[in-house]
Amino acid sequence: MEASEILRTIIENEGITYSALSKKMGLNRAQPIYDIRDGKVKRISINYADKILLAFPQYDKAWLLSGEGEPIKQKKEDEAAPKIMEFENFPFVSQKAYAGYLSGWADNEYVESLPTVAFPVDHTPLGKYLVFEVKGDSMNDGTYDSYLDGDLLLCREVRMDLWKDSKLHFEKWDFVIVHDEGVIVKRITGHDVKNHTITIHSLNQDKSKYPDQVIDLCKVRQILNVVNMMRPRRR
Repeated sequence: MEASEILRTIIENEGITYSALSKKMGLNRAQPIYDIRDGKVKRISINYADKILLAFPQYDKAWLLSGEGEPIKQKKEDEAAPKIMEFENFPFVSQKAYAGYLSGWADNEYVESLPTVAFPVDHTPLGKYLVFEVKGDSMNDGTYDSYLDGDLLLCREVRMDLWKDSKLHFEKWDFVIVHDEGVIVKRITGHDVKNHTITIHSLNQDKSKYPDQVIDLCKVRQILNVVNMMRPRRR
C-alpha cells in the first residue's frame, strides 16, 4: 500500500478532509499532504508518521511507514481498557421516509427535521452520520452477516470526491446507496473508476430475485458506510 492509500484510509476512517489532517499534524501548509494524496510521494516519512500518531495514536507506526499489516495498533491484553459506551442521537430514515429522503437528502433543513434514534458509540463521531431502517430481505442469507427487515443501521457518509474519482475501499464495509431508484443496502464487489460504475451484490442467495447489478455512479446521490447495527428484539 502506497502513501496515498494510507492517507486515504485515515481520511475515510476519521471522516475528515486532507486539509483537516494537515492541520491536525501541525503542518503550516497543506501542500505536502496533497502531494502524498496525488501519488507524488510514495512513502510517508518517519517525521510525518510521528505527526500523524500525535493526532491519531491508534494507528500502527509500521503500517504508516510501510503500508503493510493492519492500520490500527493492536493493544496487548494488559494494556486494553474497557470502552465506555455512550448514546448519541442521529437523524433517522425509516422505510416510510425513503421517498422523501430521495428528494431531501442534500437539504440540511430537511435532514435536521428528521426524527432521531439513539445509537451506542464509543467515541465522538466525525463526519455525517444517519440511521437507516433496512427494508426487505435482499441482504438476508441466514448468516451472521445478514441484515433483516427492520434492522437499524448507523451509517457514515463517504464524501463524493472519495468515490467519484478514486476507488472505494469496499472490502471492509457494507453500504447504503442512495440513487435515482431508491435507498438500498448492498455489498459492493467492484468499482470501475474509469467508467464510473459500481457492482452491487445481495447476500440473499435467490439470484433470480436479487442478481448482481452494475450501477452508473452518475445516478448515485450518496454512498454511506454501514458502521454499526441495532436489531429490534423479536420473538
